[in-house]
Amino acid sequence: MPNDDNLELTELEGKSANKPEEEEEDRLEGQRTATARDLEAVYDIPVQISAVLGKSTMQVSQLLKLGRGAVVELDRKVGEAIDIYVNNRLVARGEVVIVDERLGVTMTEIIKSDRSQ
Repeated sequence: MPNDDNLELTELEGKSANKPEEEEEDRLEGQRTATARDLEAVYDIPVQISAVLGKSTMQVSQLLKLGRGAVVELDRKVGEAIDIYVNNRLVARGEVVIVDERLGVTMTEIIKSDRSQ
């Protein structure tokens, strides 16, 4: 008869011993799955996405003088990242690309923001 003093807790539970890293991975995977399921309710909610190439400030009188072919100088340089907003909140930066003769945006950086804003 085996000595019960030498049994490990995992043996008493009938489970194999997992390393702490494996247990943490299992726990995180369960959280990711639950989170994905929790988000299904918002998948069909429309959001407004804006890609801002740059900004400029001018007086109303200057704005009224603009006509066809007028050039408005922006505060960004060629090749500089553009700002990507979702519902007026900055969420990413990216680059302008051409997709089937249309303009598109490739996200190059995700902006982590403070949720208390």
